[in-house]
Amino acid sequence: MGGPTSGRRWHPDAKACTDECLQLDVRRWQREGYLTPGKTFSWGWMRDGVQTASIDVHSEVDRVTLAYRCRNKGADWEDAECSVQLDWMPCTYGGHRAWFRCPSKGCGRRAAILFFGGGFACRRCCRLAYRSQRVADYDRALRRAEKIRARLGWDLDLFNGEGERTKWMRQRTFERLCAEQAMFVNKSLSMIVSQLGVSNEPPD
Repeated sequence: MGGPTSGRRWHPDAKACTDECLQLDVRRWQREGYLTPGKTFSWGWMRDGVQTASIDVHSEVDRVTLAYRCRNKGADWEDAECSVQLDWMPCTYGGHRAWFRCPSKGCGRRAAILFFGGGFACRRCCRLAYRSQRVADYDRALRRAEKIRARLGWDLDLFNGEGERTKWMRQRTFERLCAEQAMFVNKSLSMIVSQLGVSNEPPD
């Protein structure tokens, strides 16, 4: 990762994010009864009112078979088929929870969600990052400061300074939140200064 913010800035070779890819969530399928052995159903994805991909799914006791059609950037539809094993794990208070077994060659990792990246596989095999991993450390600190300011009832704009304590808030709580807010603001500014390579020391 390197130093502060060094591994979190976006660049052209950065990993795609999970929310940018087609997803299959085994928890939803189980919750809605789609994993009943012998059941066949269709599943599709829409973007801007246009269907971008669809699959037909056949459920068995230990696997689901995905027969899907997809296209990329206006190309022709392509047909493919994939068998995904199911792993049923007992729950603490009874019943069983289903997991996908990643169908990517050499993987087999348990996963609640499979993503499409040329084929369905787990997040690691698709080399995907979470959206939160794209957020720079300095921006993360600023967001923490803004959340505290919102709790205090202050203006979220940091340049408007600090506000007053509300009547319902205890003095000790107010002082703690003020200190935390100042800490996150200073942390964010220090990271920005460090990233820009600007010295924050006064000139001789």
